[in-house]
Amino acid sequence: MTRELSIAFQTDKSAAEYRALAQLVDRYAFDAVSVYCDAPFHPSYGPLLLMAPFLRRARLGPAAVSPFRMPPVDIAAKTALLADAAPGGAYVGIARGAWLAEHGIQETARPVQAVRETVEIVRRLLSGQAGGYAGEVYSIAPHVRAPYPLPTGPVTVLVGTWGAKLAAVAGELADEVKVGGSANPDMVGVMRGYLAAGERQTGRAPGAVGIVMGAVTVIDADRGRARLAARRAAALYLPVVAPLDPTVRVEPELLDRIRTHVQRQEIEAAAALISDDLLDRFAFAGDADDLIRQAETLFAAGASRIEFGTPHGLDRPEEGVRLLGERVLPVLTAQ
Repeated sequence: MTRELSIAFQTDKSAAEYRALAQLVDRYAFDAVSVYCDAPFHPSYGPLLLMAPFLRRARLGPAAVSPFRMPPVDIAAKTALLADAAPGGAYVGIARGAWLAEHGIQETARPVQAVRETVEIVRRLLSGQAGGYAGEVYSIAPHVRAPYPLPTGPVTVLVGTWGAKLAAVAGELADEVKVGGSANPDMVGVMRGYLAAGERQTGRAPGAVGIVMGAVTVIDADRGRARLAARRAAALYLPVVAPLDPTVRVEPELLDRIRTHVQRQEIEAAAALISDDLLDRFAFAGDADDLIRQAETLFAAGASRIEFGTPHGLDRPEEGVRLLGERVLPVLTAQ
């Protein structure tokens, strides 16, 4: 079974910071490097292109781009350029997206179909096909084809989702599916079931689609401080993702209290409401031994890749990247 490890960054940095982080990450055996595409932060491809020259081994990609923020034809074009710039290869992540409306981004009435068609259009353009595309959401004229250099190596497709319907689409079309904001091993089995419906639909072998589990990560020798920092970070998204996990029961009243504290900028109060068990299901938090334990549990449950997400360290991401690279990756890659 595949066991890969990757690291993901929020796109809130300067150009110099993106380059410096890429050079640091390249010292270690990460299989992939991702950046988010959350509004109102930088869209993914600028940061990825800044990082690409310095990452010699890891493949790069966005996790993940919403077609409602960037149309399929542009996702394909930018992915082709990234594939050309990235020595270790590229992948493309596609998802519905979150928090769109509050940033003035409107999605269609058929978001699952829109993601399906985006995957199909991106694959078609990156393979050099012509003949157009007539979808229910997106269409391309028959004469349109990619006018830029095409990738010479494989560009894998990841779909980001928690839901059964979009996961079934991933089972049909994707190489990987990412459950963003989860470190819960119980969710791996649920997602495997969702994917199986799509895999059967197209005659793919069971387990053909890899499952990526990624979440907020804070690592430090002082595990208490690391877990407190992770609670603060997880409080920002827990009210959104916790209801999506059918294996976790969280009282709506608790999530409402966390949400209200966050909206009032009362982050310490919000963090204090997150129990140890809840934290371990929605974040990677603690010292190196804690993260190794969490990762091994996820791999045992059937995850094929684990993605350690922002913010990584207590004060600076570099601190966390070094600990992941020097203390966690050597143990997990030796298994």
